[in-house]
Amino acid sequence: MRRTVWPIVLAIFFLAGCSTLSPKYTQPKAPIPAGWPQGEAYKGAKAPTGAPMAPEIGWQDFFTDPNLQKVIQIALKNNLDLRLAALNVAYARALYGVQRAELSPTVGAAGSESKRRSSSDLTRPGEPRTTKQFSVNLGITSWEIDFFGRIRSLKERALQEYLATEQARRSAQISLVSEVGRVYLTLAADREKLKLSRSTLETQRGVYDLIQRQYDVGLANKLDLRRAQTQVDMARQDVARYTQRVAQDENALNLLAGSPVPEDLLPPDLASVSPPKDISPGLFSEALLRRPDIMAAEHRLKAAYAYIGAARAAFFPRISLTTTVGTASDELSGLFNSGTGTWSFVPRISMPIFDMRTWAALRVTKAERKITLTQYERAIQTAFREVADVLAAQGTVDQQLSAQQSLVDALEETYRLSRNRYTNGIDSYLSVLDAQRSLYAAQQALTSLRLSKIANQVRLYTVLGGGGGKPEAP
Repeated sequence: MRRTVWPIVLAIFFLAGCSTLSPKYTQPKAPIPAGWPQGEAYKGAKAPTGAPMAPEIGWQDFFTDPNLQKVIQIALKNNLDLRLAALNVAYARALYGVQRAELSPTVGAAGSESKRRSSSDLTRPGEPRTTKQFSVNLGITSWEIDFFGRIRSLKERALQEYLATEQARRSAQISLVSEVGRVYLTLAADREKLKLSRSTLETQRGVYDLIQRQYDVGLANKLDLRRAQTQVDMARQDVARYTQRVAQDENALNLLAGSPVPEDLLPPDLASVSPPKDISPGLFSEALLRRPDIMAAEHRLKAAYAYIGAARAAFFPRISLTTTVGTASDELSGLFNSGTGTWSFVPRISMPIFDMRTWAALRVTKAERKITLTQYERAIQTAFREVADVLAAQGTVDQQLSAQQSLVDALEETYRLSRNRYTNGIDSYLSVLDAQRSLYAAQQALTSLRLSKIANQVRLYTVLGGGGGKPEAP
Protein backbone atom coordinates (compact mmCIF):
# COMPACT_ATOMS: atom_id res chain seq x y z
CA MET A 1 0.00 0.00 0.00
CA ARG A 2 2.92 2.35 0.63
CA ARG A 3 3.73 2.15 -3.06
CA THR A 4 0.19 3.35 -3.79
CA VAL A 5 -0.01 6.17 -1.23
CA TRP A 6 3.14 8.11 -2.04
CA PRO A 7 2.53 8.41 -5.84
CA ILE A 8 -0.92 9.77 -5.00
CA VAL A 9 0.60 12.29 -2.62
CA LEU A 10 3.18 13.40 -5.18
CA ALA A 11 0.53 13.72 -7.91
CA ILE A 12 -1.58 15.92 -5.64
CA PHE A 13 1.49 18.02 -4.85
CA PHE A 14 2.10 18.80 -8.51
CA LEU A 15 -1.58 19.31 -9.30
CA ALA A 16 -1.62 21.99 -6.61
CA GLY A 17 0.56 24.16 -8.84
CA CYS A 18 -2.40 25.61 -10.73
CA SER A 19 -2.79 29.36 -11.20
CA THR A 20 -4.28 31.59 -8.55
CA LEU A 21 -7.58 33.46 -8.64
CA SER A 22 -5.90 36.86 -8.34
CA PRO A 23 -6.85 39.42 -11.01
CA LYS A 24 -4.18 40.00 -13.64
CA TYR A 25 -1.95 42.93 -12.72
CA THR A 26 -1.13 45.63 -15.26
CA GLN A 27 0.85 48.69 -14.34
CA PRO A 28 -1.48 51.71 -14.12
CA LYS A 29 -0.83 54.64 -16.40
CA ALA A 30 1.08 57.38 -14.61
CA PRO A 31 -1.28 60.34 -13.94
CA ILE A 32 1.33 62.96 -14.92
CA PRO A 33 2.54 64.59 -18.15
CA ALA A 34 5.07 62.62 -20.20
CA GLY A 35 7.68 65.41 -20.05
CA TRP A 36 8.91 67.90 -17.49
CA PRO A 37 7.31 71.37 -17.26
CA GLN A 38 8.36 74.01 -19.77
CA GLY A 39 8.41 77.76 -19.36
CA GLU A 40 10.47 80.76 -18.39
CA ALA A 41 11.38 79.37 -14.99
CA TYR A 42 12.85 76.15 -16.44
CA LYS A 43 15.08 77.54 -19.20
CA GLY A 44 18.15 77.59 -17.00
CA ALA A 45 17.64 74.03 -15.75
CA LYS A 46 19.46 72.37 -18.65
CA ALA A 47 21.86 69.66 -17.52
CA PRO A 48 25.32 69.46 -19.13
CA THR A 49 25.61 67.09 -22.05
CA GLY A 50 26.39 63.57 -20.91
CA ALA A 51 25.37 64.17 -17.28
CA PRO A 52 24.20 60.90 -15.67
CA MET A 53 20.72 60.35 -14.26
CA ALA A 54 20.31 60.22 -10.50
CA PRO A 55 19.61 56.46 -10.05
CA GLU A 56 22.69 55.67 -12.16
CA ILE A 57 25.16 57.44 -9.88
CA GLY A 58 25.96 56.43 -6.31
CA TRP A 59 26.11 58.97 -3.54
CA GLN A 60 29.90 58.45 -3.29
CA ASP A 61 30.21 59.82 -6.85
CA PHE A 62 27.58 62.52 -6.48
CA PHE A 63 29.01 64.10 -3.33
CA THR A 64 32.55 65.04 -4.33
CA ASP A 65 33.64 66.55 -1.00
CA PRO A 66 35.76 63.93 0.84
CA ASN A 67 34.83 65.13 4.34
CA LEU A 68 31.12 65.04 3.53
CA GLN A 69 31.54 61.52 2.15
CA LYS A 70 33.06 60.41 5.46
CA VAL A 71 30.22 61.97 7.44
CA ILE A 72 27.65 60.17 5.25
CA GLN A 73 29.48 56.88 5.79
CA ILE A 74 29.31 57.40 9.54
CA ALA A 75 25.58 58.12 9.31
CA LEU A 76 24.87 55.05 7.18
CA LYS A 77 26.64 52.93 9.77
CA ASN A 78 25.21 54.41 12.97
CA ASN A 79 21.88 56.11 12.21
CA LEU A 80 19.13 54.42 14.23
CA ASP A 81 16.29 55.29 11.84
CA LEU A 82 18.10 53.54 8.99
CA ARG A 83 18.90 50.61 11.26
CA LEU A 84 15.21 50.33 12.14
CA ALA A 85 14.31 50.35 8.43
CA ALA A 86 16.79 47.52 7.82
CA LEU A 87 15.31 45.53 10.72
CA ASN A 88 11.84 45.99 9.24
CA VAL A 89 13.16 44.50 5.99
CA ALA A 90 14.54 41.48 7.84
CA TYR A 91 11.21 41.09 9.64
CA ALA A 92 9.19 41.25 6.39
CA ARG A 93 11.56 38.80 4.74
CA ALA A 94 11.10 36.33 7.60
CA LEU A 95 7.31 36.65 7.34
CA TYR A 96 7.56 35.93 3.62
CA GLY A 97 9.56 32.81 4.42
CA VAL A 98 6.88 31.66 6.86
CA GLN A 99 4.11 32.18 4.30
CA ARG A 100 6.07 30.48 1.54
CA ALA A 101 6.61 27.44 3.79
CA GLU A 102 2.82 26.97 3.95
CA LEU A 103 2.95 25.57 0.42
CA SER A 104 5.12 22.63 1.44
CA PRO A 105 3.91 19.65 3.44
CA THR A 106 5.11 19.31 7.00
CA VAL A 107 6.76 15.96 7.51
CA GLY A 108 7.21 14.78 11.05
CA ALA A 109 8.09 11.71 13.03
CA ALA A 110 6.52 10.63 16.30
CA GLY A 111 7.02 7.78 18.73
CA SER A 112 4.60 6.81 21.46
CA GLU A 113 3.97 4.31 24.22
CA SER A 114 0.56 3.60 25.69
CA LYS A 115 -0.54 1.37 28.58
CA ARG A 116 -4.19 0.59 29.24
CA ARG A 117 -6.19 -1.48 31.72
CA SER A 118 -9.68 -2.53 30.64
CA SER A 119 -12.71 -3.58 32.67
CA SER A 120 -13.15 -7.29 33.24
CA ASP A 121 -16.66 -7.00 31.80
CA LEU A 122 -15.16 -5.75 28.54
CA THR A 123 -12.35 -8.30 28.34
CA ARG A 124 -12.79 -11.76 26.85
CA PRO A 125 -11.86 -14.70 29.02
CA GLY A 126 -8.16 -15.45 28.78
CA GLU A 127 -7.24 -12.00 27.45
CA PRO A 128 -5.08 -9.74 29.65
CA ARG A 129 -6.82 -6.75 31.13
CA THR A 130 -3.66 -4.63 30.90
CA THR A 131 -2.28 -3.98 27.41
CA LYS A 132 0.70 -2.02 26.14
CA GLN A 133 1.43 -0.57 22.69
CA PHE A 134 4.55 0.96 21.18
CA SER A 135 4.48 2.81 17.84
CA VAL A 136 6.71 4.87 15.55
CA ASN A 137 5.16 6.92 12.70
CA LEU A 138 6.45 9.14 9.91
CA GLY A 139 4.10 11.22 7.80
CA ILE A 140 2.48 14.45 6.63
CA THR A 141 0.49 16.32 9.25
CA SER A 142 -2.57 18.19 7.92
CA TRP A 143 -1.21 19.57 4.66
CA GLU A 144 -3.59 21.91 2.81
CA ILE A 145 -3.44 21.20 -0.92
CA ASP A 146 -3.62 24.58 -2.64
CA PHE A 147 -5.85 23.72 -5.60
CA PHE A 148 -7.36 27.22 -5.84
CA GLY A 149 -4.26 29.27 -5.04
CA ARG A 150 -5.26 30.65 -1.62
CA ILE A 151 -1.89 29.96 -0.02
CA ARG A 152 0.01 31.04 -3.14
CA SER A 153 -1.93 34.31 -3.18
CA LEU A 154 -1.02 34.91 0.45
CA LYS A 155 2.59 34.03 -0.35
CA GLU A 156 2.60 36.52 -3.23
CA ARG A 157 1.14 39.16 -0.94
CA ALA A 158 3.87 38.52 1.64
CA LEU A 159 6.50 38.73 -1.10
CA GLN A 160 5.20 42.08 -2.34
CA GLU A 161 5.01 43.41 1.21
CA TYR A 162 8.62 42.38 1.72
CA LEU A 163 9.68 44.07 -1.54
CA ALA A 164 7.77 47.21 -0.51
CA THR A 165 9.61 47.20 2.82
CA GLU A 166 12.95 46.86 1.03
CA GLN A 167 12.08 49.86 -1.15
CA ALA A 168 11.07 51.74 2.00
CA ARG A 169 14.55 51.02 3.37
CA ARG A 170 16.11 52.42 0.20
CA SER A 171 13.87 55.47 0.51
CA ALA A 172 15.00 55.91 4.12
CA GLN A 173 18.62 55.74 2.98
CA ILE A 174 17.97 58.38 0.31
CA SER A 175 16.37 60.64 2.90
CA LEU A 176 19.26 60.11 5.30
CA VAL A 177 21.95 60.82 2.69
CA SER A 178 20.07 63.91 1.51
CA GLU A 179 19.48 65.21 5.03
CA VAL A 180 23.12 64.73 6.01
CA GLY A 181 24.15 66.67 2.90
CA ARG A 182 21.64 69.43 3.60
CA VAL A 183 22.61 69.83 7.27
CA TYR A 184 26.32 69.71 6.39
CA LEU A 185 25.88 72.48 3.81
CA THR A 186 23.70 74.51 6.17
CA LEU A 187 26.40 74.24 8.84
CA ALA A 188 28.97 75.46 6.30
CA ALA A 189 26.79 78.43 5.35
CA ASP A 190 26.05 79.34 8.97
CA ARG A 191 29.74 79.16 9.83
CA GLU A 192 30.43 81.49 6.93
CA LYS A 193 27.74 83.88 8.13
CA LEU A 194 29.23 83.69 11.63
CA LYS A 195 32.62 84.70 10.19
CA LEU A 196 30.98 87.58 8.35
CA SER A 197 29.12 88.77 11.46
CA ARG A 198 32.32 88.60 13.54
CA SER A 199 34.23 90.53 10.89
CA THR A 200 31.43 93.09 10.77
CA LEU A 201 31.49 93.38 14.56
CA GLU A 202 35.22 94.10 14.54
CA THR A 203 34.75 96.69 11.81
CA GLN A 204 31.90 98.38 13.65
CA ARG A 205 33.87 98.44 16.88
CA GLY A 206 36.71 100.10 15.03
CA VAL A 207 34.33 102.69 13.59
CA TYR A 208 32.77 103.24 17.00
CA ASP A 209 36.18 103.77 18.62
CA LEU A 210 37.08 106.26 15.89
CA ILE A 211 33.88 108.25 16.35
CA GLN A 212 34.30 108.07 20.13
CA ARG A 213 37.71 109.71 19.84
CA GLN A 214 36.29 112.34 17.47
CA TYR A 215 33.43 112.95 19.86
CA ASP A 216 35.84 113.38 22.76
CA VAL A 217 37.65 116.20 20.90
CA GLY A 218 34.46 117.76 19.54
CA LEU A 219 34.80 116.58 15.90
CA ALA A 220 31.72 114.28 16.00
CA ASN A 221 28.29 114.75 17.50
CA LYS A 222 26.50 112.47 19.92
CA LEU A 223 23.99 111.33 17.31
CA ASP A 224 26.76 109.81 15.16
CA LEU A 225 28.20 108.12 18.24
CA ARG A 226 24.85 106.51 19.10
CA ARG A 227 24.31 105.43 15.51
CA ALA A 228 27.71 103.73 15.53
CA GLN A 229 26.80 102.04 18.81
CA THR A 230 23.59 100.62 17.31
CA GLN A 231 25.64 98.97 14.56
CA VAL A 232 27.95 97.41 17.15
CA ASP A 233 24.99 96.08 19.12
CA MET A 234 23.32 94.66 16.00
CA ALA A 235 26.55 92.93 15.00
CA ARG A 236 26.89 91.49 18.52
CA GLN A 237 23.35 90.15 18.26
CA ASP A 238 24.12 88.51 14.90
CA VAL A 239 27.27 86.90 16.30
CA ALA A 240 25.25 85.37 19.14
CA ARG A 241 22.48 84.28 16.74
CA TYR A 242 24.82 82.53 14.30
CA THR A 243 26.80 81.00 17.14
CA GLN A 244 23.54 79.42 18.28
CA ARG A 245 22.70 78.25 14.73
CA VAL A 246 26.12 76.66 14.27
CA ALA A 247 25.74 74.76 17.55
CA GLN A 248 22.27 73.58 16.55
CA ASP A 249 23.50 72.53 13.10
CA GLU A 250 26.26 70.49 14.73
CA ASN A 251 23.71 68.87 17.05
CA ALA A 252 21.51 67.95 14.09
CA LEU A 253 24.48 66.50 12.21
CA ASN A 254 25.55 64.45 15.24
CA LEU A 255 22.01 63.05 15.56
CA LEU A 256 21.95 62.04 11.90
CA ALA A 257 25.42 60.51 12.15
CA GLY A 258 24.47 58.58 15.28
CA SER A 259 27.67 59.75 17.00
CA PRO A 260 29.67 62.99 17.40
CA VAL A 261 31.23 64.02 14.11
CA PRO A 262 34.98 64.76 14.44
CA GLU A 263 35.81 68.46 14.24
CA ASP A 264 38.27 67.95 11.40
CA LEU A 265 35.41 66.73 9.18
CA LEU A 266 33.29 69.84 9.73
CA PRO A 267 33.41 72.58 7.05
CA PRO A 268 34.93 75.97 7.96
CA ASP A 269 32.72 77.76 5.43
CA LEU A 270 30.62 77.16 2.33
CA ALA A 271 33.42 78.01 -0.09
CA SER A 272 35.50 75.10 1.22
CA VAL A 273 32.87 72.47 0.30
CA SER A 274 33.27 70.85 -3.10
CA PRO A 275 30.03 71.17 -5.10
CA PRO A 276 28.08 68.00 -5.97
CA LYS A 277 28.26 66.43 -9.40
CA ASP A 278 25.89 67.58 -12.15
CA ILE A 279 23.03 65.20 -12.92
CA SER A 280 20.29 65.07 -15.55
CA PRO A 281 16.55 64.69 -14.84
CA GLY A 282 16.15 62.91 -18.19
CA LEU A 283 13.75 63.79 -20.95
CA PHE A 284 10.67 61.98 -19.67
CA SER A 285 8.88 61.94 -16.35
CA GLU A 286 8.60 58.14 -16.40
CA ALA A 287 12.01 58.18 -14.72
CA LEU A 288 10.06 58.84 -11.51
CA LEU A 289 8.75 55.27 -11.57
CA ARG A 290 12.23 54.18 -10.45
CA ARG A 291 11.95 56.14 -7.20
CA PRO A 292 11.95 53.76 -4.23
CA ASP A 293 8.84 55.27 -2.62
CA ILE A 294 6.88 54.87 -5.86
CA MET A 295 8.21 51.35 -6.35
CA ALA A 296 7.14 50.57 -2.77
CA ALA A 297 3.64 51.89 -3.52
CA GLU A 298 3.47 49.68 -6.62
CA HIS A 299 4.54 46.61 -4.64
CA ARG A 300 1.76 47.34 -2.14
CA LEU A 301 -0.66 47.59 -5.07
CA LYS A 302 0.49 44.16 -6.31
CA ALA A 303 -0.01 42.83 -2.78
CA ALA A 304 -3.59 44.11 -2.86
CA TYR A 305 -4.17 42.24 -6.13
CA ALA A 306 -2.83 39.04 -4.57
CA TYR A 307 -5.05 39.47 -1.52
CA ILE A 308 -8.11 39.52 -3.80
CA GLY A 309 -7.02 36.09 -5.06
CA ALA A 310 -6.90 34.76 -1.51
CA ALA A 311 -10.37 36.18 -0.80
CA ARG A 312 -11.79 34.59 -3.96
CA ALA A 313 -10.25 31.22 -3.08
CA ALA A 314 -12.17 31.27 0.21
CA PHE A 315 -15.38 30.52 -1.75
CA PHE A 316 -14.01 27.17 -2.92
CA PRO A 317 -13.40 23.93 -1.03
CA ARG A 318 -10.30 23.45 1.08
CA ILE A 319 -8.62 20.10 0.70
CA SER A 320 -6.18 18.84 3.30
CA LEU A 321 -4.30 15.60 3.66
CA THR A 322 -2.83 13.68 6.56
CA THR A 323 -0.77 10.54 5.92
CA THR A 324 1.44 8.36 8.08
CA VAL A 325 3.46 5.21 7.69
CA GLY A 326 5.00 3.43 10.65
CA THR A 327 5.13 0.42 12.85
CA ALA A 328 3.36 -0.68 16.03
CA SER A 329 3.85 -3.54 18.49
CA ASP A 330 2.96 -4.57 22.01
CA GLU A 331 6.67 -4.96 22.74
CA LEU A 332 9.35 -2.33 22.26
CA SER A 333 11.75 -4.89 20.82
CA GLY A 334 9.22 -6.01 18.27
CA LEU A 335 8.57 -2.60 16.63
CA PHE A 336 10.38 -3.39 13.42
CA ASN A 337 9.55 -7.07 13.10
CA SER A 338 7.70 -8.45 10.13
CA GLY A 339 3.97 -7.74 10.12
CA THR A 340 4.08 -4.70 12.40
CA GLY A 341 3.81 -2.06 9.65
CA THR A 342 0.96 0.47 9.72
CA TRP A 343 -0.24 3.27 7.46
CA SER A 344 -3.02 5.84 7.24
CA PHE A 345 -4.31 8.05 4.41
CA VAL A 346 -6.81 10.71 5.54
CA PRO A 347 -7.91 13.25 2.91
CA ARG A 348 -10.35 15.92 4.12
CA ILE A 349 -12.46 18.41 2.23
CA SER A 350 -14.45 21.32 3.65
CA MET A 351 -16.89 23.34 1.55
CA PRO A 352 -18.30 26.71 2.62
CA ILE A 353 -22.09 26.71 2.26
CA PHE A 354 -23.21 29.94 3.88
CA ASP A 355 -20.72 32.36 5.39
CA MET A 356 -21.33 36.07 4.83
CA ARG A 357 -17.83 36.84 6.09
CA THR A 358 -16.34 35.57 2.84
CA TRP A 359 -18.38 38.07 0.79
CA ALA A 360 -17.49 40.88 3.18
CA ALA A 361 -13.82 39.92 3.01
CA LEU A 362 -13.89 40.02 -0.79
CA ARG A 363 -15.43 43.51 -0.73
CA VAL A 364 -12.74 44.60 1.73
CA THR A 365 -9.94 43.38 -0.55
CA LYS A 366 -11.42 45.19 -3.55
CA ALA A 367 -11.76 48.40 -1.55
CA GLU A 368 -8.17 47.97 -0.37
CA ARG A 369 -7.02 47.69 -3.98
CA LYS A 370 -8.76 50.96 -4.89
CA ILE A 371 -7.23 52.71 -1.87
CA THR A 372 -3.75 51.41 -2.70
CA LEU A 373 -4.14 52.43 -6.35
CA THR A 374 -5.08 55.94 -5.30
CA GLN A 375 -2.07 56.10 -2.97
CA TYR A 376 0.18 54.91 -5.81
CA GLU A 377 -1.11 57.60 -8.18
CA ARG A 378 -0.84 60.26 -5.50
CA ALA A 379 2.79 59.25 -4.82
CA ILE A 380 3.58 59.74 -8.53
CA GLN A 381 1.90 63.14 -8.65
CA THR A 382 3.69 64.27 -5.49
CA ALA A 383 7.03 63.16 -6.92
CA PHE A 384 6.36 65.03 -10.16
CA ARG A 385 5.56 68.21 -8.24
CA GLU A 386 8.76 67.85 -6.17
CA VAL A 387 10.93 67.50 -9.28
CA ALA A 388 9.14 70.38 -11.02
CA ASP A 389 9.73 72.67 -8.02
CA VAL A 390 13.42 71.77 -7.93
CA LEU A 391 13.79 72.33 -11.68
CA ALA A 392 12.10 75.73 -11.36
CA ALA A 393 14.56 76.70 -8.61
CA GLN A 394 17.48 75.35 -10.62
CA GLY A 395 16.38 77.32 -13.66
CA THR A 396 16.39 80.66 -11.85
CA VAL A 397 19.00 80.43 -9.11
CA ASP A 398 21.92 81.39 -11.37
CA GLN A 399 20.15 84.59 -12.39
CA GLN A 400 19.49 85.39 -8.75
CA LEU A 401 23.13 84.74 -7.87
CA SER A 402 24.37 86.96 -10.69
CA ALA A 403 22.08 89.80 -9.65
CA GLN A 404 22.97 89.41 -5.97
CA GLN A 405 26.71 89.39 -6.68
CA SER A 406 26.33 92.55 -8.74
CA LEU A 407 24.38 94.11 -5.86
CA VAL A 408 27.11 93.19 -3.35
CA ASP A 409 29.79 94.70 -5.61
CA ALA A 410 27.79 97.92 -6.00
CA LEU A 411 27.12 98.17 -2.25
CA GLU A 412 30.78 97.59 -1.42
CA GLU A 413 31.68 100.54 -3.63
CA THR A 414 28.84 102.59 -2.13
CA TYR A 415 30.06 101.84 1.38
CA ARG A 416 33.64 102.75 0.47
CA LEU A 417 32.58 106.08 -1.06
CA SER A 418 30.29 106.89 1.86
CA ARG A 419 33.09 106.32 4.36
CA ASN A 420 35.45 108.54 2.38
CA ARG A 421 32.84 111.31 2.18
CA TYR A 422 32.19 111.06 5.92
CA THR A 423 35.91 111.03 6.73
CA ASN A 424 36.41 114.13 4.62
CA GLY A 425 33.47 115.86 6.30
CA ILE A 426 31.40 116.02 3.13
CA ASP A 427 28.53 113.81 4.28
CA SER A 428 26.89 112.71 7.55
CA TYR A 429 27.41 109.36 9.20
CA LEU A 430 23.82 108.42 8.34
CA SER A 431 24.82 107.68 4.72
CA VAL A 432 27.66 105.42 5.98
CA LEU A 433 25.22 103.65 8.29
CA ASP A 434 22.72 102.98 5.49
CA ALA A 435 25.43 101.77 3.11
CA GLN A 436 26.99 99.44 5.67
CA ARG A 437 23.62 98.02 6.69
CA SER A 438 22.66 97.34 3.07
CA LEU A 439 26.04 95.76 2.30
CA TYR A 440 25.88 93.45 5.31
CA ALA A 441 22.36 92.27 4.42
CA ALA A 442 23.36 91.73 0.79
CA GLN A 443 26.43 89.67 1.80
CA GLN A 444 24.26 87.48 4.03
CA ALA A 445 21.75 87.03 1.21
CA LEU A 446 24.54 86.09 -1.20
CA THR A 447 25.69 83.32 1.14
CA SER A 448 22.10 82.10 1.44
CA LEU A 449 21.72 81.99 -2.34
CA ARG A 450 24.96 80.04 -2.75
CA LEU A 451 23.67 77.58 -0.17
CA SER A 452 20.32 77.41 -1.98
CA LYS A 453 22.00 76.53 -5.27
CA ILE A 454 24.03 73.64 -3.84
CA ALA A 455 21.20 72.41 -1.62
CA ASN A 456 18.83 72.49 -4.60
CA GLN A 457 21.25 70.29 -6.52
CA VAL A 458 21.21 67.82 -3.64
CA ARG A 459 17.43 68.03 -3.58
CA LEU A 460 17.25 67.22 -7.31
CA TYR A 461 19.39 64.15 -6.73
CA THR A 462 17.05 63.09 -3.93
CA VAL A 463 13.69 63.62 -5.65
CA LEU A 464 14.93 61.72 -8.71
CA GLY A 465 15.67 58.68 -6.52
CA GLY A 466 19.44 58.83 -6.26
CA GLY A 467 21.48 57.51 -3.35
CA GLY A 468 19.34 54.55 -2.34
CA GLY A 469 21.73 51.78 -3.33
CA LYS A 470 20.72 48.53 -5.00
CA PRO A 471 17.73 46.57 -3.69
CA GLU A 472 18.25 43.18 -2.08
CA ALA A 473 17.14 40.02 -3.85
CA PRO A 474 14.24 38.14 -2.18
